[in-house]
Amino acid sequence: MSSVPAAGSELLGRADECAVLDRLLRDAFAGESRVLVLRSEAGGGKSALVRYLSTRTAGWRVTSVVGAESEMELAFSGIQHLCAPLLGYRDRLPDPQRVALETVFGLVAGATPDRFLVALSVLTLLAESAEEQPLVCIVDDAQWLDAASLQIVGFVARRLLAERIVILCAARTGMGDEALAGLPELAVSGLSRSDARALLLTNIAGPLDAAVCEQIVTESHGNPLALLELPRTWKMDELAGGFGLPDHSPVAGKIEQSYSRRLLELPAKTQLLVLAAAAEPQGDPSLLHRAIEILGLTLDVGAPAIDAGLLKFGPRIEFAHPLVRSAAYHTALAHDRRRVHRALAEATDADKDPDRRAWHRARATPGQAEDVAAELERSAARAQARGGLAAASAFLQRAVVLTVDPARRVDRALAAAQASLQAGAFDPALRLAAIAEVGAIDDLHHARVALVRGHVAFASRQGRDAPPLLLAAAKQLQFLDVELARETYLDAWGAALFAGSLAAGGDLGEVSSAVRGLAPPGRDARAADLLLDGLAALTADGHSVAAPTLRAAAQAFESEGSGGSNLRWGWLAKLPAIVLWDDQQWIALSERHLTLSREAGALARLPLDLASLAHTLAWRGEFAAAESAIAEANLVTEFIRTEFPPRSAMQLAALRGHEEDVLSMAETSIAYANAMGQESSILWANWAEALLFNGLGRYEEARVAAEKVTNAEFDVLLPGWAFPELIEASVKTSKTELARDAFERFARMTTAAGTDWALGLEARCEALLREGEAAEELYRRAIDRLSRTQLRIELARAHLVYGEWLRREGRPLDARLELRAAHELLTAIGMDGFAERARAELAATGEKARKRVPETYDDLTPQEGQIARLARDGFSNPEIGAQLFISARTVEWHLRKVFAKLDIESRRQLRTVMPAVSEEPPVVRAG
Repeated sequence: MSSVPAAGSELLGRADECAVLDRLLRDAFAGESRVLVLRSEAGGGKSALVRYLSTRTAGWRVTSVVGAESEMELAFSGIQHLCAPLLGYRDRLPDPQRVALETVFGLVAGATPDRFLVALSVLTLLAESAEEQPLVCIVDDAQWLDAASLQIVGFVARRLLAERIVILCAARTGMGDEALAGLPELAVSGLSRSDARALLLTNIAGPLDAAVCEQIVTESHGNPLALLELPRTWKMDELAGGFGLPDHSPVAGKIEQSYSRRLLELPAKTQLLVLAAAAEPQGDPSLLHRAIEILGLTLDVGAPAIDAGLLKFGPRIEFAHPLVRSAAYHTALAHDRRRVHRALAEATDADKDPDRRAWHRARATPGQAEDVAAELERSAARAQARGGLAAASAFLQRAVVLTVDPARRVDRALAAAQASLQAGAFDPALRLAAIAEVGAIDDLHHARVALVRGHVAFASRQGRDAPPLLLAAAKQLQFLDVELARETYLDAWGAALFAGSLAAGGDLGEVSSAVRGLAPPGRDARAADLLLDGLAALTADGHSVAAPTLRAAAQAFESEGSGGSNLRWGWLAKLPAIVLWDDQQWIALSERHLTLSREAGALARLPLDLASLAHTLAWRGEFAAAESAIAEANLVTEFIRTEFPPRSAMQLAALRGHEEDVLSMAETSIAYANAMGQESSILWANWAEALLFNGLGRYEEARVAAEKVTNAEFDVLLPGWAFPELIEASVKTSKTELARDAFERFARMTTAAGTDWALGLEARCEALLREGEAAEELYRRAIDRLSRTQLRIELARAHLVYGEWLRREGRPLDARLELRAAHELLTAIGMDGFAERARAELAATGEKARKRVPETYDDLTPQEGQIARLARDGFSNPEIGAQLFISARTVEWHLRKVFAKLDIESRRQLRTVMPAVSEEPPVVRAG
């Protein structure tokens, strides 16, 4: 499609749009990256604007890709086209990024690359190229890019800031919205009536009846391609006499019909050549040349298509418009399509591109063929090794159709469903499960179908529907496959913990009861077996009975190192350490699981592992590091387009005493949880509110919030965290009996755990209920126990309540020591609410403590703060960029702003204005 240029080189009726594109280039050349998504209906003028931009790029490097429907299932194919001209810069990438990029390009063999790492490698590659020459990346027909590539384009576009790069995407309205959501957009509307009339009249050779002209202008809705294309299929007398007016079908349909009619007017051999080009979206002339030779054709038979303006030959074979490709492929007879795919399969090098060859072979096969299905299965395995789960599913889905043996067909359908599930394509996974169910030939097949449905329910919602589905699948499997049954029961237990009382059946009690009825495994118990038995005992019998088994499970997971169970069970594997208040084990497993998820490319799990790490960091009082983990988790969820309640951010805000943030996030989380059927998120919000209000000294509100958590029937984790909040708030509001009852329940948990964290909390809570020497001994014991842990916030709170008690006992000098220790530690950590409590208590003893004055570095944005801390700690710009998923140039741009805000001139000075926690003055411990 092309519009006739107006004066100069602007497009007719597109002066404003051209001005926007010119401004993009000017800004990027000045060092401010620019991104724009052009959106319109088919034929609306996007491609003309893309070409206009291309005419303005003298002195720029331009790389481009055009999405093709036939390549949508081939993971990373779009990125391969876009980045191929830039591969010479890959040696400048950090090794992990370079290896990931080379793996998806097929340049090296390797383990599954983390898609997030691939995205970062593309970002770095573009940035390195732009260091030498400004870069324009054009993605036309973005809605037809493969999912992995579109996701990466969206990621890169969101992370650009200070590079000389323009990314211009063109996409149809209503297509590809999700991956490109939130990027700057320009809606390309139809031409005005006067411009539409001018374009039409300029491109009609001969007379045009005035009524016909107005009818075409009206029905085109200003669509430039419709104005150019539709009249070409009408006879001159129809245009001049007013006969054969357009029908009322949609514009895109009209245009494709017009192309179809024009294609059908071509010689048969030309139609076959155009079909071959349409079926081979790479546009590789050498490959097409080999294919047309196999078809018995020569390139010169394409001349009529070139003369008709439908096709052009160059470095790549290009269609005048994507709708020409679509029309050529879908208008052709099925026999001719198979014939063309067969030729393309023969022309494709089986060693260099086995997957594309397998895909063409599959398209060329009309019936069932086990050898082709097996080849597709091998392609699926290779796709999974590249991290192309969507491609693996596509290969397997086609293999299902071609499979002869009924049992193997079901197995492949289930494998395709699992690949779709892992890729986050939940609807296709369910469709494949339905196919498997129809062909299931035994009970095991039916049980595995049920398992897929349960996994989809949990992965997509983590709510009320998953527990009953997984429990039902586990019950079916226990008589068919004991190993798989035990794994499914563990999945069901985890799903039930999330759903709580909102589960539509299959609550923790039901799952645990069913597990208790299982026969022991016919082998030595593994970590997952111990975990399952321990969690079932925890639900049915409580902490004292479950503790030994859970302790053994935690040790088994820890001793396993980087084995498969740690990766398979993820957050569930950390539960024993959390339930038993083993801070060292919890921290170690959190760090290990995050590393495993990164190495395995388990992108869907990465936000959960980052959140777990953020929890431990916050408990240790390392708020800046926790904030960095939260920021990364948010970035990953944005990248994979998933949604999680902001649990770790809510916890951090509560510890900081940021009331407005906590209440806003709590409201959002509770609404989300009610919609999903996820009680655990509601309880988390209640716990965060209790923590917040205790810090702010609003004890009645803290008591009400904490009681909601401790009264939960189907949660074995959060009540343990909420009991200390309930006990403290109840004592402060003179609800002594409530506090005593809560302590008795809490002590059963902590005594069973027996760790310094558990016994320190127990002593701190019991001290609140005791008097005289007994209370003082418990306060000292709490401080002693908690000082052996890494949990500085628990230690600081122990100093605080001890100091408060000493002041009430009329011992102001002793109280000052504890309150001073609490105030210094709480202030250093950033627990402003609790620190204010300590300051007020110190003032009541006659000692004035300064309120925390916001430091200059408080003016930094979260990202500026992260960059400043990493620079302070000695990381280079490329290293910082790799950690924060931005380019080195963007790091430099942020650092200039940091230096200006902090009124410093070098990285060395960051240590003075932003001391690390370890460099802050030590806390004075009371004797």
